[in-house]
Amino acid sequence: MMFDLQGLNIYLIGMMGSGKSTIAPLLAERLGYGFLDTDPTIEKLVGQSIVEIFQTVGETEFRQIETQVLAEVSAYIRLVVATGGGIPIRQENWNHLHQGLVIWLDPSVDLLIERLQGDTTRPILDTSKNLQSKLDQILVERRDRYAEADIHIPIAQNITTEEIVERILTAIPTVLKTPIACPE
Repeated sequence: MMFDLQGLNIYLIGMMGSGKSTIAPLLAERLGYGFLDTDPTIEKLVGQSIVEIFQTVGETEFRQIETQVLAEVSAYIRLVVATGGGIPIRQENWNHLHQGLVIWLDPSVDLLIERLQGDTTRPILDTSKNLQSKLDQILVERRDRYAEADIHIPIAQNITTEEIVERILTAIPTVLKTPIACPE
């Protein structure tokens, strides 16, 4: 199945550990698109890890840097962008996200716990003693924003990355405003 996105960027959103950084390059390859992950881009720009950025300038400044990077990225075309989990919380970011197609990767909290247990690279989880409680809290704060996505992809425990990519590719034509068939 092929379709013409007319250069429209695709933005993957969702909780940390939802698989955005894993799925984005696979999806980009299938679409013949470039791939960009906002967190490593921010780290390269600032010259510090995300954890160090949080420690030195705090979350508010990090979110501002994140918005600047997203604004610059949104000027390009033909990209699949893995965003940081907090990007959708700022309304200003939706101005950029809505220039493309937004896909919410949505695993269960149990799957997130499995993936994030012992992960020390997530500064927002660093102070959490109860991972489930912290993830539940973050999801409650973000769920309405994530739900603004054009496509919602629930992720089950046993689904493969290729199956997720196939679900996305199947869903894209259902939301394109002017679908244009391309020969295979």
